[in-house]
Amino acid sequence: MTIRSYFDRAAAQAPEHIAVQYREDNHVRSRSYGEMALRISTVAELAGHLGLVPRQSMVALILENSPEWMEIYLAHSGCGFTVVPIDPKLRSTEVAFMLQDAGVVAVYTDTRHLPLLQEIAAELPLLRHIVIVDNGREAGADLTCGQIPCIAFSKQVAALATAAAGPASFYQRHVARDEDIASIIYTSGTTGVPKGAMLTHANFCADAEGALQLITVITTSDRFMIVLPLFHSFSFTANFIVPLCVGARMQFVSNLRNVGEDLKLFSPTILMAVPLLVDKMYAKIESGIRHNFLARLLIMLGLRSVIALGVRRNLGGALRLIVVGGAPCSKKVLIGMRKFGLPIIEGYGLTESSGVVSANPYAGLNKSGTIGQPVPGTVVKLVDKEDPSKAVPEGEPGELVFSGPQVMKGYWNLPQADEEVFIDGFLRTGDVAVIDEDGYIKIVDRLKDMIAVGGFKVFPSQVEEVLYKHEAVKEALVIGVPDDYRGESPKAFVALEEGMVVDSAALKDWLNVQLGKHERVVDVVVRDSLPKTMIGKLDRKALRAEELG
Repeated sequence: MTIRSYFDRAAAQAPEHIAVQYREDNHVRSRSYGEMALRISTVAELAGHLGLVPRQSMVALILENSPEWMEIYLAHSGCGFTVVPIDPKLRSTEVAFMLQDAGVVAVYTDTRHLPLLQEIAAELPLLRHIVIVDNGREAGADLTCGQIPCIAFSKQVAALATAAAGPASFYQRHVARDEDIASIIYTSGTTGVPKGAMLTHANFCADAEGALQLITVITTSDRFMIVLPLFHSFSFTANFIVPLCVGARMQFVSNLRNVGEDLKLFSPTILMAVPLLVDKMYAKIESGIRHNFLARLLIMLGLRSVIALGVRRNLGGALRLIVVGGAPCSKKVLIGMRKFGLPIIEGYGLTESSGVVSANPYAGLNKSGTIGQPVPGTVVKLVDKEDPSKAVPEGEPGELVFSGPQVMKGYWNLPQADEEVFIDGFLRTGDVAVIDEDGYIKIVDRLKDMIAVGGFKVFPSQVEEVLYKHEAVKEALVIGVPDDYRGESPKAFVALEEGMVVDSAALKDWLNVQLGKHERVVDVVVRDSLPKTMIGKLDRKALRAEELG
């Protein structure tokens, strides 16, 4: 199966069924599967018009969530192109590396993010096309990026509509294959240098179908509220591929400040979330009850079900499943949400696994604090933390490794990294886990130093690299500290050059403006010295022990 086959099937079986909904100019807009099919064919025609070649030309998306994001992705991946989805909030140096490494020749972006490309254009000799997409509005005709003229998406698409509707259209002539690389998604991995995980159509489809076998209640009539960014592998599979597989509806939040309002407006049935979002939802519910005497009285009288009805009504009235991934969710929140009649389950995955490895089942035993059971077709085991070639005794913790049809093809142009991450056909996660007698997995520690910030992984060395650019900084270490909302947040510790004086608050401000949103530190602590090993190497483990105990 391919991602295209899911979409084509849904469009053929129910072309009138709503595929996407979104807010525009304070109005709710909808596009059916049939309408999207025509638009996708036209976008594919644009790829041909630009001279792009399937399985050769790399295409990147630097856009926020939108129907156009989906249409551009489906048009290109459906014709056999590899698409590189990139976080628009990344630093220009990170974006430049990814575009260079993948050999991207065409980028779809918008006017808001064009300055980022203008800053790095000179470093991208292979880049030939920049297409400006402003949610269907006319833009880009008079813009340039270095020597590269910008192409107005809406104007070009409109001009190619007739050709796209014909039997010899680009979309009809070029069809993706199961083994084609649908996406290269970059992940920091274990060294801090971004690695491109090559994920095929077969990978994504196997992962989506495995998830649907574990969470059996998802149907065509469901409405998925998309809050998480689609460039994130968990969101991509859970919010995009899974709905396409069953022909369900996908609804976009207008922005993160309006999540509550959009829940009431769209009345979704399914929400994919990270712990930060669920924590905020639960905190708002608790605050409302705490400041409402009648609500507190009803709970005291054992009438929580009455309050639960009001809670669900404030979330749109139809929400019947919340899936949390990206980082551990607190037991308090999981249990509290369920008490209000909101089924919530935890899952686990990696970019290298197409997004999902395991989840708690919808029907059956749901163990809070675990990441559930492997999706069907996935084999998990624990290996020795020091020697992954050895198994661990039953009941003892070990590094979690797994194999399955959703596992990536490998890292782009990094065969040595493949050798390090694969052991006898199993993918190493770097996470230490235990598996109980029912086959439920619990993550107990991490081998990696990466910091899990609200579902995103931040590598300390990248933050430290920026700190070392400050003239006063002699030594720097960054660790993750507990954060009630985001799971973890980066915190920096520095020692200064002799004779230098700098205010920690000023250093924090100087640092954070140079970092991506999820990399920003909560504090910079200035110390006389930082802990070191016997050979004089900065000791992150000792610092973590000092700070966290």
